[in-house]
Amino acid sequence: MSAWRQAGLNYINYSSIAARLLRQALKADVRAEALKRTDSHIKITKWEDGKPIKSSEV
Repeated sequence: MSAWRQAGLNYINYSSIAARLLRQALKADVRAEALKRTDSHIKITKWEDGKPIKSSEV
C-alpha cells in the first residue's frame, strides 16, 4: 500500500501537498514563476433534458 494511502490521503490531496512543497523549495526567481501556475479554474454547467441550464465559475 502506498504511503499516502496509509496516511489517509487520496491522490489529489497527496499531489497537491507534494507540488506545494516543491514550490516552496525552489529559488526565489523560479518560485515566482511557479506560483503563477498554482491557480486553477473550473467551469460547471448544469444540464437538464439535454440542454445547459446554468453556468458558473468556481
